[in-house]
Amino acid sequence: MLCILYVNLAGFCLGLAALSFERALPTTSSRRWLWCLVIPTSVVLPGLYRFHHSWSVADVFVQPATVAQAYDTSINRVWLTISGLLLLWGLVSAWQVSRVVRLSREQRNADGMAMIDGVPVVVTDVMGPATVGFWHSRVLLPRWVLALPGEERQYVVRHEEEHRRAHDGRLLFVMSLPLLLMPWNLAMWWQIRRLCLAVEMDCDNRVVNRLGNATAYGELLLKVAQATIGGPRLQPAFLGGVGTLERRLTALLAPTPLRHVQRFLLPAAALGLLFVVVLMPHPMLEKGSHVHATHAVRAAK
Repeated sequence: MLCILYVNLAGFCLGLAALSFERALPTTSSRRWLWCLVIPTSVVLPGLYRFHHSWSVADVFVQPATVAQAYDTSINRVWLTISGLLLLWGLVSAWQVSRVVRLSREQRNADGMAMIDGVPVVVTDVMGPATVGFWHSRVLLPRWVLALPGEERQYVVRHEEEHRRAHDGRLLFVMSLPLLLMPWNLAMWWQIRRLCLAVEMDCDNRVVNRLGNATAYGELLLKVAQATIGGPRLQPAFLGGVGTLERRLTALLAPTPLRHVQRFLLPAAALGLLFVVVLMPHPMLEKGSHVHATHAVRAAK
């Protein structure tokens, strides 16, 4: 339990440090690299500190060895169950996407595959707009997008093509793998969510830089969100994750300029949090603490 608490605490501190650095960046700067650095660090640092920077603590609860062992066994069972469910959910989602792509390609003569605005896309009935595939990325475009006005359709297609070129789907897949090993790591879940938002914001900036007119692009985001309420969501995708649309629109249309004091305080806060993480040792139970507790219980009897 102490190990779980430590990993979460270190992860949240690292995440807050990355968030402080991110808010100090200019609006058009790339943000994904911060989270791509923090997430592996949150995985590697606790394991490294467990062997090279730890300190012993007494067993606070002083439980008998049999009780502690049963408690650990229950945690491990829940841990393995959640990891198995996440793996199963991922496999089912991958199968569903693969099935949609296969059926669309079989209907090639009925717009299953098409070249839209110079980009090869897989036309689907409802799924998308999104970018899918690990080894071979493909742009999924729902059929209703084809009926959009030319400029709006171009924004949607360009957004997904930018995801494909940047290998965002592959990036999010690799960065999400630690969740299979540590599903109890709430800090990691939050970091992955922030990475998803950073990926979408970076993509928004690239699209607007290429095509211009941030206002029209923001209006299209709202229009597509209303058209796809209740539909399947994939990432990376034009709409991104649930609950991120407002932040993306604010960054595009009404970014808040940083004050001079914030340009100093935000990096200073980030460095302070990093300093705390570096100095915070990994807690380890004293060897034989459960054994001593067992002897004490036997003596009391």
